[in-house]
Amino acid sequence: MNRTAVARQSSQDKPNPFDSALEQLRIAAEHLKLEDGIHQILMHPKREVTVSLPVRLDTGETHVFTGYRVQYSDARGPSKGGIRYHPNVSLDEVKALAAWMTWKCSIADIPFGGAKGGVICNPKKMSQGELERMTRRYTAAIADFIGPYRDIPAPDVYTNAQVMAWIVDTYSTLKGYMVPEVVTGKPVSLGGSLGRDKATGRGAAFCTVEAAKVKKLSLKNATYAVEGFGNAGANYAEILQGYGSKLIAASDSKGGVTNRNGMDAMKLVAHKERTGSVVGFPGSQPVTDRELLQLDVDILCPAALENTITPDIAKGVRAKVITECANGPTTPEADKVIDSNGVFLVPDILANSGGVIVSYLEWVQNLDRVRWTEEEVNSKLEHKINGAFADVYQTSQKHGTSMRTAGLMVGVGRVADAIRTLGIFP
Repeated sequence: MNRTAVARQSSQDKPNPFDSALEQLRIAAEHLKLEDGIHQILMHPKREVTVSLPVRLDTGETHVFTGYRVQYSDARGPSKGGIRYHPNVSLDEVKALAAWMTWKCSIADIPFGGAKGGVICNPKKMSQGELERMTRRYTAAIADFIGPYRDIPAPDVYTNAQVMAWIVDTYSTLKGYMVPEVVTGKPVSLGGSLGRDKATGRGAAFCTVEAAKVKKLSLKNATYAVEGFGNAGANYAEILQGYGSKLIAASDSKGGVTNRNGMDAMKLVAHKERTGSVVGFPGSQPVTDRELLQLDVDILCPAALENTITPDIAKGVRAKVITECANGPTTPEADKVIDSNGVFLVPDILANSGGVIVSYLEWVQNLDRVRWTEEEVNSKLEHKINGAFADVYQTSQKHGTSMRTAGLMVGVGRVADAIRTLGIFP
């Protein structure tokens, strides 16, 4: 493995994600007229864990990776949140993601608090063996802080069902018995839920359908662009195409492609599976991320990383609807621009909650040792996320706020109420 695989990259040119999360919390607190004490509690994660992970590389050398696990709140139930492997992972990023997970679970009205984890690494330059050894070391390091009734991890950026399987095996080995419910997003053969692999994209598509109703936009022949053609973005593209919409552009970490006449989402997925990128898709032209985000399309789906829509980019956004499949893709300042331009934005804490909703359904199936069909899972997901959309939209209409602020009001408000009712021990 190349040494650059473990180098931490600077992200000083991007806003601090935890600052963004705290600013969003402040806005929600003002609208909710939260007591200062409750606001103070919500500004601080319940637990932050930093671990050092000595891992033997394929070269025989040992490298010490740094990992994090942040449990933001468990006022409404066990903490829940993904684990990401990325060179730019930082404690503040993980704290922000854990906060957003807290509000997300609350908006979806599922009995979880929020958590998040990450390891600073470059998985694209690591072998399967190195990834497995790092994952097992990370699991052992945080084993005392996770569990089916304490904190349930899941896949996130550059982690997948295989990584979850390694966590299950490591945790179960330490406990002395099989504990498949310690994580969600597992392979189906280990108790994973049918429909989980497409849940985030499917949930975002359901939200887009509801947003289109609000905007009186017909999805048949509606144009859309997806920034971040990974698991969530690709599934979103395929599912939205099923409603008759036309994919105009897509991008991944290696570049982007566009075709005003439309691209077949399933063929684009197959092309990426063959080549490793959307780049070079037959009949397409190259497009930068900035150009993609500002294309004249009906629907824009940012599905990559946080802080991709800055105020400068927001000024040129021409989409009628933005469905945030990624976590924190729009900065607070860019939000103001989006709102003033009349774009209907479905915020991340609502739009991408399909993953955690089906994670909850997987957890319930594991605890009860039952298996639901994919049709049952998709039906429960649609019912749950459509209910959440209705709660947020009604709040936005009642208080005259954006969907983002309304979502935060619903999510933060429910967590605040739980803390208020529980009280403070001692």
